[in-house]
Amino acid sequence: MKDKILKKAAEKFLTLGVKNVTMDEIAADLGISKKTIYTHFSTKIKLIEATTYHVYENMEKGIKEIGNRDLNAIEEHYVIKDFALSCLKDENSSPQFQLQKYYPKIYSEINKKQKSLMENMLRKNLERGMKQGFYREDIPVNFLCRIYFIQMLGIKDRELFPETEFSTSQLVENQLEYHLRAIVTEKGLETLKSYIHNND
Repeated sequence: MKDKILKKAAEKFLTLGVKNVTMDEIAADLGISKKTIYTHFSTKIKLIEATTYHVYENMEKGIKEIGNRDLNAIEEHYVIKDFALSCLKDENSSPQFQLQKYYPKIYSEINKKQKSLMENMLRKNLERGMKQGFYREDIPVNFLCRIYFIQMLGIKDRELFPETEFSTSQLVENQLEYHLRAIVTEKGLETLKSYIHNND
């Protein structure tokens, strides 16, 4: 039952935002009493914290599994992008900013974990891409690991990128292509164009 609660809470939090979902709504969707939820999570904050880590751990596991597959560096980026979007259910910015505003301690801890995960993933991808000849050998790896994370946070700012103009999937797609075009070799550019064309 605990896993079912986490799964349902994640679905609702990602869709509606952590502040907008009540324990009663989660209980009603699961067909259980609110008391049953409190048996596993003593407060809503405890449920939010557990759900946040649940989503992160699923994403971490999936990204590591993708990294162990025999993909070229460019394809790996796109597979990870698609996986992340499926995990986050094409989320808007509301869950992230509500977490940051109302639950800053949880946000800070998960942000550190996300940063570490993304830097590790990107560093391995950059090294793989250089070895495969898809990325330039002179790229500043440390800089790129950090600027990529900043970009991913930045595109979630809905004041800069209003939902009426940009969908989440469009923003992530554009940001990834922007990142790759800055670092690819001629061989990498041809592979990138081919991948975009075949998956358009």
